[in-house]
Amino acid sequence: MKRHRFGVMVAALWWGSLTALGFVIVPMLFTHLATPQIAGAMAAKLFTAQTWLSTACAMLLFMVFNKGGQDAPSLYMRGTIKFILAGLLLTLLVEFGIAPRILSARADGGDLRLWHGLGSAMYFGQWICAGFSLWRLSLRPAD
Repeated sequence: MKRHRFGVMVAALWWGSLTALGFVIVPMLFTHLATPQIAGAMAAKLFTAQTWLSTACAMLLFMVFNKGGQDAPSLYMRGTIKFILAGLLLTLLVEFGIAPRILSARADGGDLRLWHGLGSAMYFGQWICAGFSLWRLSLRPAD
C-alpha cells in the first residue's frame, strides 16, 4: 500500500514537472527575457535538469514496482511499465540525440526548426507517457 502511494507521488512529480516546465516556465522565459538566445540558453539548462529528474522518477517507478522475485507483474502493471519505459526513452533521446543537434543547428545555421519541432514532439510524447502512467497508477487498486 505505501509502496503504491509512493509510486503515485513519483509519477505525479514526473508529470507535474514536465507540465510546469514545458507549458509554463519555458514560454515565460521567451516572453520575459531580453532575447530569444538568452531564453533558449536558459531553457536548455532547464530541460537538462528535467532530463535527470525524469530519469530519476522513471527509475524509482521501476524500483517501486519491481516484485523482487515474486509473481510476474500483472498485465495491468506491464502496460503501465511500457509507458514508463517509453517516457524514459523519449527523455534520453531528446537530451542526447536532439538537443545536441539543436545546439549545432543554432551555431552553424542548420535546420533549427526541424530539430526544435522534433524535440518538442518528443517532449510532448514524454508528457503523454508520464501522464498515462500517473493516470494508470492512480486508478490501480492498492496491493
